[in-house]
Amino acid sequence: MTFPDMIASYWWVAVLVLSLVLYKIILRVIFGMVIVPEDKIGLVTKKFVLFGANRELPDGRIIATKGEAGFQARTLAPGLYWFMWPWQYSVDMVAFTVIPEGKIGLVLSKDGAEIPTGRILARRVESDNFQDAFRFLESGGQRGRQTAYITAGSYRINTYLFEVAITDQVIVQENMVGIVTTLDGDPIKIGQIAGKYIDGHNNFQDIDTFMNSGGNRGLQPQVILAGSYYINPWAVQVEQIPMTDVPIGHVGVVISYIGEDGKDVTGDTFKHGNIVTKGERGVWMEPLGPGKYPVNSYTMKVELVPTTNLVLNWANARSESHDLDKNLSTITVRSRDGFPFNLDVAQIIHVPANEAPKVIARFGSMTNLVSQVLEPTIGNYFRNSAQDSDVISFLTTRKERQESAREHIRHVLEEYNVNAVDTLIGDIVPPEALMKTLTDRKIAQEEEKTYETQRMAQEKRQGVERETAIADMQKEIVKAQQSVEISQRTADATVKKAEGDATSLKLQVNAEAEATKMRANAEAEATKLRAGAQAAATKMNAEAEAEMISKTGNAEAEKILAIGKSTAEAYELQVKAMGGDNFTRYKITEEIGKNEIKIIPDIIINGSNGTDGSLNGLMGLKLMDMLNEKNKEENRETNN
Repeated sequence: MTFPDMIASYWWVAVLVLSLVLYKIILRVIFGMVIVPEDKIGLVTKKFVLFGANRELPDGRIIATKGEAGFQARTLAPGLYWFMWPWQYSVDMVAFTVIPEGKIGLVLSKDGAEIPTGRILARRVESDNFQDAFRFLESGGQRGRQTAYITAGSYRINTYLFEVAITDQVIVQENMVGIVTTLDGDPIKIGQIAGKYIDGHNNFQDIDTFMNSGGNRGLQPQVILAGSYYINPWAVQVEQIPMTDVPIGHVGVVISYIGEDGKDVTGDTFKHGNIVTKGERGVWMEPLGPGKYPVNSYTMKVELVPTTNLVLNWANARSESHDLDKNLSTITVRSRDGFPFNLDVAQIIHVPANEAPKVIARFGSMTNLVSQVLEPTIGNYFRNSAQDSDVISFLTTRKERQESAREHIRHVLEEYNVNAVDTLIGDIVPPEALMKTLTDRKIAQEEEKTYETQRMAQEKRQGVERETAIADMQKEIVKAQQSVEISQRTADATVKKAEGDATSLKLQVNAEAEATKMRANAEAEATKLRAGAQAAATKMNAEAEAEMISKTGNAEAEKILAIGKSTAEAYELQVKAMGGDNFTRYKITEEIGKNEIKIIPDIIINGSNGTDGSLNGLMGLKLMDMLNEKNKEENRETNN
């Protein structure tokens, strides 16, 4: 079969293979099939409309909602679609819009109704978080920046209509407070610097509720505390400032710049400020106690007033930590006699907590209280007081002037709702020339006193010396009298001693004689007893010795008899065994061996010129060993 024949026979195989390879294209062209993947959406553009009333988009619109030619509001979710022929529809596959954690999505609409005049943001309409573009447009959604936003997640957003910008959440840090300024809403009421208080907007996270409730654009009286918030920065701006801290020993007097004009609550007697109730414009009657407060520093001010005793120093070289007296200096006054001099003053004051609002309403701050009341009051008092006295009198009457100043200043400060605790005069520095004159005068007076004292001391010294001389002579007289008395007492003592010695000697002689007599008697008795004991002992020893000798003699005799008898029997047996002559020679040899008598010279034993000499020597040695062994055995038998 030729190649053309093969092609003609199996053409259908080629068609099948091409169909399998290009099936998507074939289905797309023939049946208009479109497949949208799971992680995509299909944005549809209609190229033309052959007939019908809605062939073209209305003027000013860019998104088609009724089948007009152009960008379509409806999108294709993941799945399979038919009859979307490529010559009439083009489908763009785009990824989902993803908002990460900690972010929000700000939405800008490219189509929709016009935003009303005076507004800058488009109001919220229900559109399933901007995933239903058709519903957004049909519900009157407005073009431009939207008040609504989308939070973290994935969304099928029609990017032909909506543009999404991702921004951070608003985070207010610890110990901070968020000051809010809204960018849209009704204008602020004339005469106010901040908008009115609005509820129900969830810390400005629902800005549509805020504006629908009549919220004003601009500075807001409300603040937001520490935390994370979904706040649309196109609608709300947040500035963070530290919380207001009222330390222990202080109160915070609130001065509000917003609110309705309130009625003064102090009555007709207080004419120095507008003190109102909490929430009204003016100085609040109720101060803040120690603690931290989320105060909007743009709408109100908190003036700290110390409620502990305050020490204010009129001194050049000293100032307290509160710095209220940093501008105070040593007071210079002039005395009645025309001398200027300086003095330091310390004033202790106390502001009651319930009087603090009145002090602030009257003066505005504690610094103004010091500069407008305390400084002129105390300075003028001491200047007036110094003009009524000379310097010396002022110095000498310091205590009285201090008490007078305390009473005067107490009465003055009571009018300003301040308690004067005490007034203290510190260092007083008179003029140097006057001090030199006073010093010289004082030195002269002291020298005069010194000379008088020295004169009196000399007179006393002379009297002391006179009395000392008399005392010295009296000492010699007393010494002579004492010598006579001592001699007399010595003689009396000698006589007494002699008498005592004689008596003692007499008693000693008598005692010695008596002792000698007693010793003689005792010695005689002792000698007698010793003689008797000696005789008895001698008798007993003699008897014991005789008894011992008797028994010893008997035992010895019996021993000798037994030994002799046994020896005789032994000799008799040996004679019978050895013969009389041999026994005699044996005994002689034995005696020689016992007494170690050398009968053979050593030189013969040690060696001679002949062989016989050596043999004889060996025999002699052997004979001596035998005798020695014999003697040892007999000795053992005898001992046993």
